Amino acid sequence: MEKELTVGTRIDHPKYGEGIISQNNPLTYKVIFVRGGEIEFSKLNVQFDVIEEVEASEEQKTGINIKEIEMMLKYVLDRFNGLEYKVELGKKWQGGVMILQPANTELKPKEIPVEVFFHKIVMMRDRLRVLEQNINSHAELSDEEKINLQQYITKCYGTMTTFNILFDEKEDFFIGSKL
Repeated sequence: MEKELTVGTRIDHPKYGEGIISQNNPLTYKVIFVRGGEIEFSKLNVQFDVIEEVEASEEQKTGINIKEIEMMLKYVLDRFNGLEYKVELGKKWQGGVMILQPANTELKPKEIPVEVFFHKIVMMRDRLRVLEQNINSHAELSDEEKINLQQYITKCYGTMTTFNILFDEKEDFFIGSKL
């Protein structure tokens, strides 16, 4: 038998009767029979007739499992596009508090945990990155419009370089334009 048979194909074997191919391995077929259970046959010496052939799915034809690729892609996007990337607060700031002291001495100062402030800074950076990706992939913006909008984002990053002191790793820093 020259043609590759796919999982689900119904066959008739002279000794075991009707069965269904349950696995298509490189050198063998595994077949489940009503009388006889599961038996493995070499592809070199196929001794059964095909009753009903099942057309190969896209995954079987290409060897590509779309669901598995989708899961891997989601993992990579979640991990590296900045939406869920874990950014560490500098150790010297952990457990620290920001105190905003009004000039008017009759007003009480406001204390904010540094972790809360840091989280908001990181969220802003992540949203700028998503905005940047959306601009780059926008179908209706011209290249000139994309560049102009990119320059505004770069200026926002530059404005936020003051907050780099909060980051633990230099690779997480905000970087403005390097002119």
